[in-house]
Amino acid sequence: MRIAVVGATGHIGSYLVPSLVRAGHEVVALSRGTRDPYHPDPAWDRVERLVVDRDAEDREGTFGARMADLRADAVVDLVCFTPDSAQQLVDALRGTGTELLHCGTIWVHGPATEVPVHEDGARDAFGDYGTGKAAVERLLLDETRRGGLRSTVLHPGHISGPGWDVINPAGNLDPQVWRRLASGEEVALPHFGLETLHHVHAADVARAFELALEHFDRAVGESFHVVSEAALTLRGYAEAAAAWFGREPRLAFLPWDEFEASAGAEHATATWEHISRSPSMSIEKARSRLGYRPAYSSLRATREAVRWLAAHGRPGLEPDAISALGTFDTTPGHR
Repeated sequence: MRIAVVGATGHIGSYLVPSLVRAGHEVVALSRGTRDPYHPDPAWDRVERLVVDRDAEDREGTFGARMADLRADAVVDLVCFTPDSAQQLVDALRGTGTELLHCGTIWVHGPATEVPVHEDGARDAFGDYGTGKAAVERLLLDETRRGGLRSTVLHPGHISGPGWDVINPAGNLDPQVWRRLASGEEVALPHFGLETLHHVHAADVARAFELALEHFDRAVGESFHVVSEAALTLRGYAEAAAAWFGREPRLAFLPWDEFEASAGAEHATATWEHISRSPSMSIEKARSRLGYRPAYSSLRATREAVRWLAAHGRPGLEPDAISALGTFDTTPGHR
């Protein structure tokens, strides 16, 4: 197939593009700048790379035509966030025979009633990101049901892996949380630490897109959760992470106002965004229809990310922390 990947050098694309090339596909990689992907791979030498400012071309109304001119068999859109942006692409690709795969988010659901949440669960999204993605999902699936452009939507969780910051056990990106866990210092968590996070390794998300391409007739017109096998509670995540460094966890459980004051406005806002949703998603649909089998548990995905952060001096961890992270034996049942 000739496959165009929009947002190709980001978290998912850095894994997806080389894998598609090795599978024998012709790949056109579109990205906003000339930044290298997160991970070097000789497969990129066989990729056609285009620099495209999606936002600017959306404003000018030219992005859809550019994509149609590529005459791709499939477009994997990893960076579409508004229904207006999606509509331009749909209008341009309708009738061309191109298939569209869109990257959504588990935040289309909002707070859950029953867990794990299945794809037919309520769409009670809130916030610009979740509501925008929910609107895009409705647009694409309605378009497919009307016999127009054939689309599929994949909803990842908290995308993790080496190369970028990872959501920590406090539900935010504060690097000091990792330093405190590694040094045995006290870490504050909101409430009783029983809210949940649902991570996924970027390589598993990339694999899910490959599977949706391979089995498009089973995927078309559907949405799928793409996460690890199981979500983590904040408390369980913190306890496991402390054990990576050979430490007993020292956790303080604080009422929200005390946690907010302790964490600071920026980190507390991020925590609230995550725990107010507390996702715990089912992957049974992706497993049964597409054969999706995540290679990484949430703990393995986050540990790998933290090891990269430590190796690059990001969270202020001591050098021996890197060794500890590299030799940590995952618990039974976790890959």
